[in-house]
Amino acid sequence: MEPVSNQQIAEVLFNIATLLEMQQGNPYRIEAYRNAARGMLALPVQVTDILAQGARLETPGLGDRLRRKITELATTGHMTFYDDLCEESLPEDVRDLMRVPHVGPRTAIRLSSQLDIHSVEALARAAEHQQLRPYYGFGERSEQRLAQGARSVLAHSHDDDHNGGQAAA
Repeated sequence: MEPVSNQQIAEVLFNIATLLEMQQGNPYRIEAYRNAARGMLALPVQVTDILAQGARLETPGLGDRLRRKITELATTGHMTFYDDLCEESLPEDVRDLMRVPHVGPRTAIRLSSQLDIHSVEALARAAEHQQLRPYYGFGERSEQRLAQGARSVLAHSHDDDHNGGQAAA
C-alpha cells in the first residue's frame, strides 16, 4: 500500500463534509470535518510520518473520534465511516467515479445525472475527446486533470486484473 498523503486525507474529510451537508447533517459536525481537512493541508509533515514516530496527531480543534478516523485512514488506506457513508448515500456508479482523483460527491453526481457518465472508462473517453468543456465548470484544465486521473485509475485497475490473471494461470 502506498502511504496516504495529507492531500488524500483532506480530500476524504472534505468529501465527508459534503456528504453530511447533502444529508442536512449537523452544521457543527460538517464544519469540524472541513476544519480538520484544512488542518491536514496545513501540516508541514505527513500524517503517516507523525504516526510512524509514535507521536499523537495534533491539530487545533481535532477531537479524539476524528483523530481515530484519520489515524485509521492513514494507517490502512481506508476509513470505515467514510466507506459506510458512501455506501449508504451514493449509487454505485457515483462511488465508482469518486475513485478518480479530484472527483468528489458533487462532481460525481453531476457527471452521472447531468452528463450521463456512469463509469471511469466513460469519464476517460469523454475527457479525452473534449466532451466535458461545453458544460459549466469543466474547462480545458479540469478536463485534462480528469482524463489523467481516470487513466491512472484504469491503469491501476488493469494492473490488478492482469496480476490476478497471472496468479490464476
